[in-house]
Amino acid sequence: MTRLSGILFIAISAASFGTLAIFGRYAYADGMDTFTILFLRFGISALIMTAVLLFRGEVFPRGLILAQLIGMGGLGYVGQSFSYLTATRYASPGLVALLLYLYPFFVAILSVIFLNEKLTRVKVTALIIALIGTALTVGPAGGQLPGVLLAISAALIYSVYIIIGTNVMKHVSVVQSSTVIFASAGAVYGLLAVFNGTHLPISNTGWLVMLGIVLISTVIPVVAFLAGLERIGPINAAMLSTLEPVVTVLLAAWLFKDRLLSITLIGGGLILIAVLLLTRAELTKENGEK
Repeated sequence: MTRLSGILFIAISAASFGTLAIFGRYAYADGMDTFTILFLRFGISALIMTAVLLFRGEVFPRGLILAQLIGMGGLGYVGQSFSYLTATRYASPGLVALLLYLYPFFVAILSVIFLNEKLTRVKVTALIIALIGTALTVGPAGGQLPGVLLAISAALIYSVYIIIGTNVMKHVSVVQSSTVIFASAGAVYGLLAVFNGTHLPISNTGWLVMLGIVLISTVIPVVAFLAGLERIGPINAAMLSTLEPVVTVLLAAWLFKDRLLSITLIGGGLILIAVLLLTRAELTKENGEK
């Protein structure tokens, strides 16, 4: 059941992450800016996880593990999100999203080099199907070279984040790791928010949206992803995370009446096929080990 629970954790993480763009649209409409949203997102999440940490009687990590977790939050999350958001100024959201989802390929390569992971035929097939499905789902269009390079940088940064997280999760709990990652990312974005000026929600609805970003789009998906990463490894976790754009597209079509084209449905179907292929292979592997 370890692999099945890991698959479920990653699926929950991807679905929850998929709500971020939806909540973000409401947050911008309420007068918030990017740095304020990200500061509140990670700062409040850090407070919640600190309370959970203390309630469980756990302690903060120390030494090298602490340094790695700070790097994952303060450099990894900040660098990835900054590169991603900046890339959207120079390229279409669809192209940027597609290039970000090159990260399962980067994770696969890095895992083979640094973690001695093996790339099976099923994993390679699922990777290719998932990438094609993502391309169809997000509908990539053209963009300038800076946007392309920044989007690829975001994918590389997130890939390194996952590889480092694979090792770190062997030494700390999900609560410990999430707390430090949120706190370090929140501290960096807090400085950026102060430097650029804060724009807090102007209505109660805005604060409710912010609460949704904190709980549904941050705490749940990050904790679930780290828990799943620990159980099924970096390559599988990265590939299963391609469910995220499917959730975003479906929610946008439902809430904002965005057009749901046939090609988008085909792309979503391909991603689901890739997920099913990988899930079947993992469960077969687990049963074979029993």
